[in-house]
Amino acid sequence: MRLNNSDHIPRRYEQMKDRELVHLFRKKDDQLAFQELMNRHQAKIYSYIYSMIQNRETANDIFQETFTKVITKMDDTYNEQGKWIAWVMRIAHNATIDHIRKQKRFVDVSSSYDEESKTDFYERLPDEGTPGQHDQLELDESTSRLLKHIGNLPEEQRTVVMLRHYYEMPFKEIAELTDVSINTALGRMRYALINLRKMFDEEHEKESNKV
Repeated sequence: MRLNNSDHIPRRYEQMKDRELVHLFRKKDDQLAFQELMNRHQAKIYSYIYSMIQNRETANDIFQETFTKVITKMDDTYNEQGKWIAWVMRIAHNATIDHIRKQKRFVDVSSSYDEESKTDFYERLPDEGTPGQHDQLELDESTSRLLKHIGNLPEEQRTVVMLRHYYEMPFKEIAELTDVSINTALGRMRYALINLRKMFDEEHEKESNKV
């Protein structure tokens, strides 16, 4: 999802920090500064919304709503001492959760602790850093399966997985964003990993039975 993308943003904007770009946009109405912020962060913000909604048209609408609010609220509600992207993520998160609750789209997945598990789910995934060309198709398939199973998690678990694993947000910020304690956020992540492992194990068992 790329909106208002431009190939003509001067290189000096790319070298600026987020806070510098935010300051230019707020104080000087510098549209190129805001465009650079969009280019940096919109893909992950959209991916977070889509992973929670699982509907591209609705995700597009929420994404547009998010950045409309960002533009209109940057003058009066954003504190430049904080992280701009964390502030934007809170707006995106709240808009997404509001939609989910209105639609009552909750998925009930049982959670049971696996005493025999010695590693969490992510330790079993392939390294996404520098995959070889012959591994790319397998990696793409693993990512697709992962996103599908994340979509089947309960809302609270789905949220923490996406914020932590995909957006690399610290648990302290996740707790603040979702208005829970750090222990609660950690607990949701723990049960999410257990559920994801269970889903992958069940999928593997079904595939084995077909052979």
